[in-house]
Amino acid sequence: MKLTKTHRLILYALGQFYLQLNQPLKEKPLQLRTSKIAFITFLLHSGIITKQERALYKNLEMLEEKNLISYDNRMVKFTELGLQILQKIETEINQFVQIEEHFKKEKPKQKLQTVISS
Repeated sequence: MKLTKTHRLILYALGQFYLQLNQPLKEKPLQLRTSKIAFITFLLHSGIITKQERALYKNLEMLEEKNLISYDNRMVKFTELGLQILQKIETEINQFVQIEEHFKKEKPKQKLQTVISS
């Protein structure tokens, strides 16, 4: 399934939002859910996503049309397909993070040839 960068970003943001929301309940058989309004409000106040409120609603509607999220008593939840795609996004992001962490930690064991250019 082809998703736009914005849809992937919102899907990932929702996954991270739920991860933080449920962190205190990690060892209990409970999971918290949130409403569309609460999630959009959080995104707007974060300043990370620069979309307008209406655009965020439209993007969530598109994710629902693609059966990646659904609503249960006005609470947003992931579908099985949505969870699978979220897993793929997280795997892809983790590869980039691991490379960044590797270069921050590891120093070259041998001298590397470098050239200064102007």
